[in-house]
Amino acid sequence: MEQPTTSAAAAAQDPNLFLDSPQHGPTLSSASSFEALTRHDPNLSRLATKMFNKTEEYITHELNAPLEDYKLLEEMNKATIAKYKDMRQIAENLNTSTSELSLKFQQLAPMMQQIDEISDTVDKLEAAAYKLDAYSIALENRVKVVLQRKSGGSQVAQ
Repeated sequence: MEQPTTSAAAAAQDPNLFLDSPQHGPTLSSASSFEALTRHDPNLSRLATKMFNKTEEYITHELNAPLEDYKLLEEMNKATIAKYKDMRQIAENLNTSTSELSLKFQQLAPMMQQIDEISDTVDKLEAAAYKLDAYSIALENRVKVVLQRKSGGSQVAQ
């Protein structure tokens, strides 16, 4: 029988070939290529630890980024809610003020009608005063004419 020349061919013939630890025999995990009790390169260990720390940091930041986005959205929503509360209060105040002004206008409407009527009456009275003034001037002129005739006629008679 012929021996496999590649590790893939060897794995095809013996599926447990890569699951065995060289020092401890068969293992339950296909990923246990690291032997805990075996001496290994300290530089490699330091680099692996550094890589795992950096990977942890990267994954932490990747997971925290959406969390920060949600916190920002939450703050924006809170600010929007506060702004809408302020706008609602302003709208309620405007509504109250408008209602009060409308009520005051309704209360003043009869008085404004009376003012309009008084203004019309004053206009008519003013027109009558002008007519009376014109009539009194005309009457005064007639009286002067009559008096002049009387005084002019009485002087002629004397």
